[in-house]
Amino acid sequence: MAALNIAFEAPETGQQPRPSGGRPVDLVHLARQTGGDKSLEAEVLALFARQARQAVAQLGELGTKARAELAHKLAGAAKGVGAFEVARRAEALETKPASPAAITAFTKAVVDADSFIVGLMR
Repeated sequence: MAALNIAFEAPETGQQPRPSGGRPVDLVHLARQTGGDKSLEAEVLALFARQARQAVAQLGELGTKARAELAHKLAGAAKGVGAFEVARRAEALETKPASPAAITAFTKAVVDADSFIVGLMR
């Protein structure tokens, strides 16, 4: 749990926080969304990761309309936690739910975000 606290702590620089660069989850955005509550951040990330993994597992079973609806829901959830690449890829999948390229890109973004979240939880 100590690593989780370290990962979520922003350095005290006296400057405005900047987005977390190229990380799969923007931790600064997440901290703003949760009011800096570390346990809430961990809970929200765990819920998002579970939701995102379930979405990827369901993609092959869904028709295009249901796939677009699922992508829309996940895009909103991803924006809430700061997983902006997942959000972008989900929006692309929502637009082209039958596209193998969109499915692949979305899946990769989810795997990257999930791996990042798992690393934070160690």
